[in-house]
Amino acid sequence: MILRNLSPSKLRKLLSPFSLTAYTHTRPVCNSSFNSLIIEPSPSFPLPQNPAKTLPFLFFSNPFSSQSGKIKSFSNSLLTRDGNYEEATEQAFAICPGCGIQMQDFDPKQPGYSVKPSAKGEHYKKFKKMTPILDESEISDSLKRGMANEILEVVRIDNSGTADNVFDEMPDTSEKERVSQKPVVCSRCHSLRHYQKVKDPGVENLLPDFDFDHTVGRRLMSISGARTVVLLVVDAADFDGSFPRKVANLVSNTIDENARSWKEGKSGNIPRIVLVVTKIDLLPSSISPTRLEHWVRTQAREGGAGRLASVHLVSAVRDWGLKTLVDDVVTFAGPRGHVWAVGAQNAGKSTLINAIGKCVGTKATHVTEASVPGTTLGIVRIEGVLPGKARLFDTPGLLHPHQISTRLNAEEQKLCRIDKELKPRTYRIKAGYSIHIGGLFRLDVEEASVDSIYVTVWASSLIPLHMGRTENVSSMLEEHFGRQLQPPIGEGRVEKLGKWVKKEIQVCGESWDSSSIDIAAAGLGWFAVGLKGEAALAVWTYDGVEVTARNALLPQRAKNFEVAGFTVSEIVSKADRARSKQSPKKKKISSLKNAASTASSVSNDSEDSSSDSSSSSGEDLKSDDSAAVSNSRC
Repeated sequence: MILRNLSPSKLRKLLSPFSLTAYTHTRPVCNSSFNSLIIEPSPSFPLPQNPAKTLPFLFFSNPFSSQSGKIKSFSNSLLTRDGNYEEATEQAFAICPGCGIQMQDFDPKQPGYSVKPSAKGEHYKKFKKMTPILDESEISDSLKRGMANEILEVVRIDNSGTADNVFDEMPDTSEKERVSQKPVVCSRCHSLRHYQKVKDPGVENLLPDFDFDHTVGRRLMSISGARTVVLLVVDAADFDGSFPRKVANLVSNTIDENARSWKEGKSGNIPRIVLVVTKIDLLPSSISPTRLEHWVRTQAREGGAGRLASVHLVSAVRDWGLKTLVDDVVTFAGPRGHVWAVGAQNAGKSTLINAIGKCVGTKATHVTEASVPGTTLGIVRIEGVLPGKARLFDTPGLLHPHQISTRLNAEEQKLCRIDKELKPRTYRIKAGYSIHIGGLFRLDVEEASVDSIYVTVWASSLIPLHMGRTENVSSMLEEHFGRQLQPPIGEGRVEKLGKWVKKEIQVCGESWDSSSIDIAAAGLGWFAVGLKGEAALAVWTYDGVEVTARNALLPQRAKNFEVAGFTVSEIVSKADRARSKQSPKKKKISSLKNAASTASSVSNDSEDSSSDSSSSSGEDLKSDDSAAVSNSRC
C-alpha cells in the first residue's frame, strides 16, 4: 500500500539499493518461505501480464549488487584473495591489475572501487575552438611571417575554421592508442601510485589477514601440476625481521615429502627455492659480495630454508643482479612453470617484479608499488614476463607481528624506513652506560671484562640516538620518550605500543677493529658490538618484538665517535625549542604563585596582628571597667 502512493522517481530511489528479480514458478509458492517483499501492482509500477506464474521479489540477500558488466558483488572479494590466478575468475569478475582485488563500483571507501571510464569518440582530442594564428591580433607581424608556415605544417586549418591535428593520422605510436591500451586500476592503486597513501587507513585495518596456507600454500604443496619456483624475497636491511620462516619451512617440508615420492616412482612436484635479497643498495658499498652471500646462506639455513636452488643479491632500483636472476628463474620454471614471489610486507616484491619486466623488455602489467605496507591485496598474474606458458605471480605481503614497524603509524614508519644507504654511528662506552635508538630500542652494558666496548648503531638516520648513564634511564622514559626520542611520536603513544621488556645477552669478541655480533630488533635496525673479551648486555624493547643475536653483517664502524647525550637531529632541536618556550611560562606561573603566596602570608600576618591588638585593647577596656566598678563599690 505504501508503494502505491509513491511516484516513479521516488520509487526508483527507494528500490535502488536492492535488486528487482522476477521469480517464475509452476507450482504454488508459499510467501513465508522467502525473505522478500511483494510489490503490489499500481499504474506507476505495473506487474507482468501473467501474475499467476511470475512474481517479482526484492531479495535482501545481496545488497551489494552492481549493474555494470564485470564489476560484481564485493561481498565475495573479502572472502577470497585468489585475484586473477585463474583465467575463469578474471572473466567472471573484474580484477584490479595493480593490487589483485575484485573491483566494485558501489563504495568509494572500500578497496577495488572503480568506475568504468566514459566512451570517447575517435577525434575527442581535436582542437575545436582554435583560432587561426594569422587572425590573432596579439602576435606581431614579424612572428607571423617567420613562424606561421611552420606552425601551419603541424596544424592544418580547413575552410570551416577548425583545426585537424595531424598526430591523429600517425599509426600505432599515437598518444591516443597508448592511453587506450593502459590498464584501468582501482582508485586505491591510483592513490598509492601518485600520492603514496590510501584514502581511508581505517578501512585498511578492517580487511581480513591474508591466509597464505589456503590461498598459496595448498598450491605450493601440490604433488602434481606445473613446476613450482618460489622466490623468497627478503629485505637486506631487515633480514631476520622480513625472512618468511613459515613459508621456508612449508616449502622445505614439501621438498622432502615429494622427493621421497619421486624416488618411489610416484608423481612428485619438487619446488625450487630461490632466495632473493633485495635493497642491497641500502648496504654500504664497501661490503664484500662473497662475504654477504655466505652470511645470507647461513642465516637462511637457520631460518628453515636449507635447500636453496640459488641465492641472488639484487637491487630493483639500480638494476643490480636482475639479468642473472631472470636467467635462473627461466631455467628452473621451464616452459610451463609457475613462479611465486613470496615475502613480508614492504620486502620489495612488487618493485622486484616491475624491475624484472623492465629488464626483460616486455610490456608486462605494472604492479602497484608503494611504501605503504600491504599494497598488494590479492594474487596478481603477470603475463609476458617469462617465455612460453610460464606464469609469474605476485602475492600479498605476509604480516609479521614481531616487526616493530607493524605497531607504528604512518608518521612513525617514515622515521624508521630506510630509504638511503646506511651510515654507521659508533659509540665507545663502558659498563654502566646505555644507548637508545629513539624510544623503541635500548642497550645496557651491565658488566664487561674490558674497559671499553664499541657499539655501532645501524638504523635510519632520521631516528635520534642518546647515550648516557643507565641509572638515568627512568627519567629518560618519563621526560624524553615521545619528545626528543622519537618514535613514538607523542606522549600518549608510549603506553599504546605495549610493555617495555628486557632480554639478557652474553657476548664475546676477539678484535677491537671490527664488530663481532649483531643484536637486531625486527623492523627497526641493530646494534653491532665489537670488543676483545666478554660482556653481559641487556636489551630493552616492547613486548612481542623479536630480538635476534647473530653474526655481524657489517663489521666496520664509523671513523668518528658519537658523544654523550642526544645526537644532532631535527627532531631533538624541535623538542628543545618547544621545551624552551614552555619553560618561561612555567617560570612566570611559579613566580605568580610565589607572589600570591607571599601576599597571602603578609595579609594573614596583618590580620593576626590586628586581631591581637584588638583583643589586647578589649582586655584593657574590660580591666578599666572592672576597676571603675570596684571604685564605685568602695
